[in-house]
Amino acid sequence: MLRRKFEIRDAVGGAAFAVHVITRAERAEIAGVHESGALRIRLTASPSDPEGINRELIAFLAEWLHVAPGAIEIVAGLKGRDKLVSVDGLNPAALDERLEADEG
Repeated sequence: MLRRKFEIRDAVGGAAFAVHVITRAERAEIAGVHESGALRIRLTASPSDPEGINRELIAFLAEWLHVAPGAIEIVAGLKGRDKLVSVDGLNPAALDERLEADEG
């Protein structure tokens, strides 16, 4: 499912990747790769609550990647569907391993 075309980049102290958020989902989950190359994530938050979307995204990614919520930062796209997320303390290779583990 996650054999992806999106890119994990080196970031200051960690890794960064693009996310495309889909709101009003039944449950939070990874939904593949968006046509833009971003990781597509479904969230239950309402599209009218950008702060709620961002909180849910950070909590979801923290649990999924097994990192503290404070290690995740939305560095671009705070009010939109397309976001750039940085994960502190997790280099691109380690992030890629965690993504691949989720495939299995």
